[in-house]
Amino acid sequence: MTTTTTPTTPTAQAKKSWLREHSELGVSLLLFAIGVLVLTDALTMTVDIAQRGPIGPRTVPVVVGSGLLVIAVLLAVDVLRGGRGEAEGGEDIDLSEPSDWRTVLLLAGVFLAFAVVIGPVGFPVAGALLFWGAAYALGSRHLHRDPLIAAGLSLFTYVVFNNLLGVPLPGGPLMGVL
Repeated sequence: MTTTTTPTTPTAQAKKSWLREHSELGVSLLLFAIGVLVLTDALTMTVDIAQRGPIGPRTVPVVVGSGLLVIAVLLAVDVLRGGRGEAEGGEDIDLSEPSDWRTVLLLAGVFLAFAVVIGPVGFPVAGALLFWGAAYALGSRHLHRDPLIAAGLSLFTYVVFNNLLGVPLPGGPLMGVL
């Protein structure tokens, strides 16, 4: 029995090999794209005339976007000069184990639920659900203790941001109580 295979040219194999050896360029490209996006948003931001000064709302996004562009270019230059990322041998993970998709999907569901319910129920309730859900997804099974800790942590976070730092968070039905 003979099998037919598609002949691969040496140039196609060399191109595939070059891309595999320089895969970090994808990270560099992603960082560059995010940097351009951040800079574009920052520079097109409308700023009230009363908010102008040496440090305004554009300062941090411009610094972050510029930093992303510089890091992207430096990473690309390093990769093209032969630099390679260190292998994950020093990590405390077992690379032979499969990914834990259940945990990833649970965490994604918790974050999505938080984004959906923060408007109607407010940050204290949504934050408690977020903190408890994340603890559950990451393996904690203390069903009496975890919700109490999550509620306390959420209320503490709400009070610190809303009352002490002046960052308004949606209070929901608890707005008048807190």
